[in-house]
Amino acid sequence: MSLKTLPGESYPLGATVENDGKNGVNFCIFSKQATFIELLLFDGQNDPQPSHVVPLDPKLNRTHYYWHIFIEGLEAGQVYAYRVHGPYDLSQGHRCNPEKVLLDPYAKAIVGSSIYNRDAATHPGDNCPQALRSVVVDTETYDWEGDWDETPRLRIPYSKSVIYEMHVGGFTRHPSSGVSAEKRGTFAGLIEKIPYLKSLGITTVELLPVHYFDVKDVRPGLTNYWGYSTIGFFAPHRPYSSDQSPIGPVNEFRDMVKALHKAGIEVILDVVFNHTAESDEHGPTLNFRGIDNSTYYILEDDHSQYKNYSGCGNTLRGNHPIVGRLILECLHYWVTEMHVDGFRFDLASILSRDSSGTPLEELRGTTPDILWIIESDPILAGTKLIAEAWDAAGLYDVGRFVELADWFAEWNGPFRDDVRRFVKGDSGMVPHVANRILGSPDIYHRQDIDINRSINFVTCHDGFTLNDLVSYDEKHNEGNGEDNRDGENHNNSWNCGVEGETDDPAIDAIRLQQIKNFFTILFLSQGTPMMLMGDEIRRTQRGNNNVYCQDNELSWFNWDNVEKEYDLWCFVRRLVHFTQGLELFNQEERLEVAYNSPNHPHISWHGVKLGEPDWSDYSRTLAFSLRHPQKNEYLHVMLNAFWEPLEFELPWLEGGESWYRVLDTSLPLNKTFCELEVAVEITTQNYTTNGRSCIVLMAKSNS
Repeated sequence: MSLKTLPGESYPLGATVENDGKNGVNFCIFSKQATFIELLLFDGQNDPQPSHVVPLDPKLNRTHYYWHIFIEGLEAGQVYAYRVHGPYDLSQGHRCNPEKVLLDPYAKAIVGSSIYNRDAATHPGDNCPQALRSVVVDTETYDWEGDWDETPRLRIPYSKSVIYEMHVGGFTRHPSSGVSAEKRGTFAGLIEKIPYLKSLGITTVELLPVHYFDVKDVRPGLTNYWGYSTIGFFAPHRPYSSDQSPIGPVNEFRDMVKALHKAGIEVILDVVFNHTAESDEHGPTLNFRGIDNSTYYILEDDHSQYKNYSGCGNTLRGNHPIVGRLILECLHYWVTEMHVDGFRFDLASILSRDSSGTPLEELRGTTPDILWIIESDPILAGTKLIAEAWDAAGLYDVGRFVELADWFAEWNGPFRDDVRRFVKGDSGMVPHVANRILGSPDIYHRQDIDINRSINFVTCHDGFTLNDLVSYDEKHNEGNGEDNRDGENHNNSWNCGVEGETDDPAIDAIRLQQIKNFFTILFLSQGTPMMLMGDEIRRTQRGNNNVYCQDNELSWFNWDNVEKEYDLWCFVRRLVHFTQGLELFNQEERLEVAYNSPNHPHISWHGVKLGEPDWSDYSRTLAFSLRHPQKNEYLHVMLNAFWEPLEFELPWLEGGESWYRVLDTSLPLNKTFCELEVAVEITTQNYTTNGRSCIVLMAKSNS
């Protein structure tokens, strides 16, 4: 069957369905280096060869460096790919190879995972029978049921946000999830667990990468689990969909977003615009490398090599106009067509490097180009933009994104490190943890910004779970096949006396108390709290702090633990709802230090004696009072990271008021947290704190 074609248009990039008179699909791809391009059309997802090979004439189907063609009669669901002919000259950084079948960088769906062979894309020879393919998607046919049209966007302020970092696959893949076998580990499976998230008090889910990634980009015998190995930036990861039709993952992802929005929960995507699955010079040719290698990647002076600021073999040229446009249009797509609410930028400091990899000096005065473009984009206005403000090659910009940009937030790495060390009992940490509780004024200096742009966390996907943080002194990553060399060596963890699992009830009690201490400090601190999936039920990775390649029960959420650790789950839930229900923890400006403006929300620092905080290198105690006069909210918090009981003086209250104990982490779980209405009244002017404990008192009228 012959195809009726027209020259096509140079915009938009990708495959675009047109139904306005001339029905068909417009294909467009950028390549400066190509001398000739072939468009391959497949009848089936896994057909070994295309049914049609459509040549793109350099004179008829090219405008500048954009290659395009319109084919009448094609529809959504059409499977396609490319072959790119051009120079293969490593001295110039060119790697065109017409033997390799290539994905469209703008593909909105990808098929072929069951036939895909990474080695075939790496070694010489035609890989067509084992190649991934792109799918034409019509984004305008989905029924959003009024989402963002009849109902406004959620746009939950950071001050009212509780972020839950989670893995789509790992959340429901465990047999205990109760999700049907075909939906385990999928977007549809997550939908069934939305009531769990809602009950816990989560307002925002931050999903580990859901862009299509190469599960085989890992050493043999293992599986890429985390997903930081992107192939298709516009395409949902097909294995996360229970609907395996050509465009099934697109619609199932939208179903998930729509359902989360109906529950009042935002969706943030973890995006990886710093490297791709094509790895280093020994990696496969999947798309960018074969289309225009020197445009998409930062190369060494020896252009056969890749600069590796990501630690994953290559680095995208984010500040090149072509790559920058791809990044921006990708973000636009996920916001406008997929309705996501924000993005967390993995290794975001790489985007502050110029197109040769040099750190942009403008970081000291203005924001680098692509970051400024993202920050100032009107389509992205109002979305959450969160930077992981470092890279794998030494750039560490925590404080700079918030300092120089007006909308970016940051993962606060020092919060994680300082709170871990304080709770562990390290000396000299009191001044540091005080800064973290106050919203890190030593890091974030601007007075005109929302202090909640500091994303506070104790654990995340990268590192120990909270349970393992109190159960292991050392990492145990032997299962990753790298002789335990991978993963962070400096975890600021403490095993409480025994390495790993134990039957000793005394040690387990200390561990549980430390877990409660971490949660308490996280939610009492100014800034936006982020918690890791499963920490609320003591999810363990058995000491592995780098489970990027462990797609198994080591990484999955075990739903049996919801019942087993129900009391801890209830404690976390109550703590979340308690803090989120107080105006003190919904502030967008930093709390003032007491006595400067006593009529405004403020904090005052104490030690074991009132008004005498101990900032010395030997101190392990800190107390502070939080007060919101207009809302009649008054808390007194005592943190004892010492291992022995200590007596703290309590602030005097006005007549008719008493202190009531809302929280004491040294008490049994079922008594750790009490609602104010049933809390124990404190009738003395002193309170004896047990070792390694956090106490929260709240003032209440006795009338």
